[in-house]
Amino acid sequence: MANKKLIEVALPLDKINAAAEREKSIRHGHPSSLHLWWARRPLAAARAVIWSSLVDDPSSHPELFPTIESQSIERKRLFKILEDLVVWENSNNEEVINAAKTEILKSTNGNPPELLDPFAGGGAIPLEGQRLGLKVHAHDLNPIPVMINKALLEIPSRFYNMSPVNPDNRQTIVNSGYSKAIGLSKDVNYYGLLLKRIAFDKVGYMYPKVKIPKELGGGVTNVAAWIWTRTIKCPNPACGCQMPLVSSFELSKKKNNHAYIIPKYNKQLKVFEYTVKNDNGKVPEPAKVSKGKFKCIACGEIADADYIHEVFKKHESGKQLMAIVAEGKKGKIYITPDEAQISASIVSKPNDYPQQEMNTKTPDLVSGRGYGYSHWHQLFSNRQLCSTVAFCESLDEVQKIVENDAIDAGLCKDDIPLDEGGKGALAYSQAIRVYLAFLIDQLTNQSSEMCGWNSTNAQMRCVFARQAIPMVWDHAECNVFSDSSGSYSNLLDLMTKAFLNIGFETSGIAVQMDAQKDCGMRNIMVSTDPPYYDNISYADLSDYFYIWLRKNLQGIFPSVFSTLLVPKADELIASTSRFEGNGTDAKEYFENGMLQTCKNIYKYVSDDVPVTVYYAYKQSDNETTSNVKTSDGWETMLSSLIKAGFTITGTWPIRTEKVGRVIGNGTNALASSIVLVCRKRSADAGQITRRAFINALRNELRTSLIALQSSNIAPVDMAQSTIGPGMAVFSRYSKVLEADGSEMSVRSALQVINEELDLYFNEQVGDLDSMSRFCVDLYTQSAFNDIQFGQADVLARAKGTSVDAIASHGPVYAKGGKVHLIDRDQLPNKIDHNENCIWMFAQQLTQLMTTGGVDACAKAIYDMMGSNAEKAKDLAYRLYTIAEQKKWANEAYAYNALVVAWPDIQARAAELKAERPEQMNLFDY
Repeated sequence: MANKKLIEVALPLDKINAAAEREKSIRHGHPSSLHLWWARRPLAAARAVIWSSLVDDPSSHPELFPTIESQSIERKRLFKILEDLVVWENSNNEEVINAAKTEILKSTNGNPPELLDPFAGGGAIPLEGQRLGLKVHAHDLNPIPVMINKALLEIPSRFYNMSPVNPDNRQTIVNSGYSKAIGLSKDVNYYGLLLKRIAFDKVGYMYPKVKIPKELGGGVTNVAAWIWTRTIKCPNPACGCQMPLVSSFELSKKKNNHAYIIPKYNKQLKVFEYTVKNDNGKVPEPAKVSKGKFKCIACGEIADADYIHEVFKKHESGKQLMAIVAEGKKGKIYITPDEAQISASIVSKPNDYPQQEMNTKTPDLVSGRGYGYSHWHQLFSNRQLCSTVAFCESLDEVQKIVENDAIDAGLCKDDIPLDEGGKGALAYSQAIRVYLAFLIDQLTNQSSEMCGWNSTNAQMRCVFARQAIPMVWDHAECNVFSDSSGSYSNLLDLMTKAFLNIGFETSGIAVQMDAQKDCGMRNIMVSTDPPYYDNISYADLSDYFYIWLRKNLQGIFPSVFSTLLVPKADELIASTSRFEGNGTDAKEYFENGMLQTCKNIYKYVSDDVPVTVYYAYKQSDNETTSNVKTSDGWETMLSSLIKAGFTITGTWPIRTEKVGRVIGNGTNALASSIVLVCRKRSADAGQITRRAFINALRNELRTSLIALQSSNIAPVDMAQSTIGPGMAVFSRYSKVLEADGSEMSVRSALQVINEELDLYFNEQVGDLDSMSRFCVDLYTQSAFNDIQFGQADVLARAKGTSVDAIASHGPVYAKGGKVHLIDRDQLPNKIDHNENCIWMFAQQLTQLMTTGGVDACAKAIYDMMGSNAEKAKDLAYRLYTIAEQKKWANEAYAYNALVVAWPDIQARAAELKAERPEQMNLFDY
């Protein structure tokens, strides 16, 4: 029997989650700076999952650790290694990494398995496997991830510890003194700057310097960005002006450098002229009145979405330069446009730009499709196309220089290309070209008419602030040759720093492979982050970059870039657009594909190591006939694993999403990925009845729920996290039989698990005081809205109290035959803890979290001497589930925020207690 691994028993989850969450805010030195990819898993999480999947739990060695106590001591030792391992600053700490590798070798008899990620994406999982000394394989159907993983895994290990070849940093190849990928980074930086100089020689005249007005200091400087507005003809025939579609006239919100735009209407020309103001004056009202709807600021006429769409589809829209953002010695300078700057932007398209069409049949991930955009090049201005093409055309010249320099530095002069395993001068020049092609891709994310201007931070906003391309009305054009945010130099600097955290001696292999096909590997380990049903069509989004990457790398990797656009037909996603709108066919395709993938994984994996699967798809999507919510995504994933022959042996909510990310702001987006730990199910696994399954589930699920709550799992993640231990019970049997003898489906099992979750929280409410139980019932029925006194009184008397009695204590209003819960913002700031009303305390903390944050909540807990604090948190869990089921988004968000912040609140309350010692009573002496 295979040894039980650490991940199947226990993890220091709080430390892993803290490291994973922190990493989402790190940009400098992060490997993700090489090339954008969406929904990357944090490196810390991937590292922790891989390591703990390979290291034996002490309970597997009773001969070494015969007692519970000795196992606990050893487990704490392993925890310390893991806690050190996930810290960002330890990513290159040889002592920490070697300690982790030693434990892997110990648990695998010196022969660790190879690691495969069949959905490699941004490469976090294979990269961390490589860091831990494993030979790794990164498979993906999409060419963009294939190339990202080649750049992360293959190229750095191919040229490991090599000296740079550029004349400024060159040393002998054999005794270089450069470790890992540092030499590679030196060359990327050197030849990256060379590429910029060559491109500037071609198109630099399009990017003139700007004169600074005398009142702002005078002189000349580089433009950082141009701020444009799109325009249309006003729908009012009596006006007919070129009305601006402006969502904001504010350029900078900084107190010491406030700037904004003043529009002035020229009646004679029927156009607006713009003046930039650098003072604390009032910012004019924008033209935008709602989504897709604008007001003419000349006559007040409203242009609705239909009219604006029609204008754009006829290609009758225009654009106007409103402001110039310039580089100053002490920050940004905001300048009124002049004719020289306007004239410099008027250029023709280049000759050789990518002309591929968008896939207009797919979901509306690109908002511009609704405005007449049909080709990718239409998202760029002529000047942006010219500069991007200039960079592309200059690659050949730079690559030839790299090859000659490599020969001069002592690299072998041969004709073996990079794609065929070459390690000589030709292959090295092609490797440098890969990274410079990535740099051009990154530049397109900052240099498009779909970029915005962030007035709060006074910097560019890239195209992909989220997993879509939204329409941008007043857009920002970056000066790619400046030194400001979004510029080529800025991106090059970020890229070269990324090499600090890649480059390992162990080999890595990236291959374009459909996960639905058998890759032929056997006796390996698999860790992967599969696609989430119909969540995002990455193939469609990837075309934005693919058209440029194909232009620059097709000659080096012809098989990877054999198609005009990213392959879509075989993408494993339930997209109705691929099946002429037929949702049933799309669902069937995804289910069959995921099942086949899981069957393949079953063939691949060794019996000695568990499979780990990340899944972050929110389960509360579809409501079944029993009002229990499930999701096609979750159901398909779980069903595929179980049907393929796996049983779930562990589940861990790993915090993988940055707090405050764009897609999560003001929403109840999942903060964690649930890592499912799976083993091959025993061949002699028996059957069980529905009743026996529920009994087993009830016994085991309670323990898991208590552990999840104590680990402070966010309420938004609770239902998702519960699926793991619940399905662990379900999946250990070959079949669960219904009363009629039929086999229980995964959907039915999910319903039972959700019912047990509700029962658990209802029992927690049952332990509350009578006032709080009444308030929960009232909240469930009507939130903070009125109900009839008679209805409320029935609820109250069932709890052994009365409406009048409860109203006298403060949580409810009862007058004129109407009763409602008092809104949180109307409750008193001070609550008498002697009332022992957990509802009041939970509402007070929720409101304080909204208005005063962690400090305010901590003070309230301190003032209450910690009384009932944990019960208030538990109640917040229950109220979240009610609000989520009722689709009260703002309510759910408020309770979720409180629970997520709970560890910080507790820590701050403890600090307050230490700062202010309790006053002793005379009789305590």
